[in-house]
Amino acid sequence: MTRPYSIAEARDQLPALVHDAEQGGRISLTRRGKPVAVLISVAEYERLTAGRTDFLGALTDFRSRHNLAELDLGGVLDGTRDPSVGREVDWG
Repeated sequence: MTRPYSIAEARDQLPALVHDAEQGGRISLTRRGKPVAVLISVAEYERLTAGRTDFLGALTDFRSRHNLAELDLGGVLDGTRDPSVGREVDWG
């Protein structure tokens, strides 16, 4: 990441910052000294967002590639919850 730029500085230097981002740089934008945004190239954005899936899709894909019955997981998948009674809670 290059040095951080305040939004005011970035406004004054926007063409140069966009050029840096196109060349693969990452520009951190700050407001009152705190990072609030990052300027990156379209190619980097597409790389970061390509092929994203939701949890169910990822789980289904994982299960299609791996046979969990063949793995020696020591009974981890034999029950998804601990059947024991929970602890006493004092609601007072």
